Amino acid sequence: MALEQDQRITEVVKREQSRLRDFIRRRVPDEFDAEDVLQDVFYRLVEANRLLMPIDHVTGWLFQVARNRITDLFRKKKPENFSDVVVETADDTLLLEDLLPSPDAGPDALYARSVLLDELEDALDELPEGQRQVFVGHEIEGLSFKEMAVETGVSVNTLLGRKRNAVLHLRERLQGVYDEFRKS
Repeated sequence: MALEQDQRITEVVKREQSRLRDFIRRRVPDEFDAEDVLQDVFYRLVEANRLLMPIDHVTGWLFQVARNRITDLFRKKKPENFSDVVVETADDTLLLEDLLPSPDAGPDALYARSVLLDELEDALDELPEGQRQVFVGHEIEGLSFKEMAVETGVSVNTLLGRKRNAVLHLRERLQGVYDEFRKS
């Protein structure tokens, strides 16, 4: 009986692995995280089979488990600290922190740095999810619009529009902070 179960599981894995991997990769940008989710889904299948849990529609069940695992993954992900973000320039790779006033330059610079980071994070948090993802993906992670279009399934023109709206919002939102520092 165990041999028969193993054969059924093997058949399901062979039949659904490619579609399930594609499904997960469209939702999980990191290749290694996506592979972990896929392996976890198949582990759950083996576990359910060993516990003799009845699964009426295996394909639907696999995709539902994948959705749940993806949700769990994003719940566990610690948000990236904005000051740890890497900025690629033509000549060098810098931390966003390198572009801000030095924390060692005295109390005024420390205050300016703190205000700028807080305002920038708040402004990014105000953006709708799609706009924030496009802005961060293009400006901070250095992804091309074409790469993001392939990854998300959203057209390049839509991504360009989202980025434009994000930039307009950020510019408007941060203009007051900029003006305030220019007065000082």
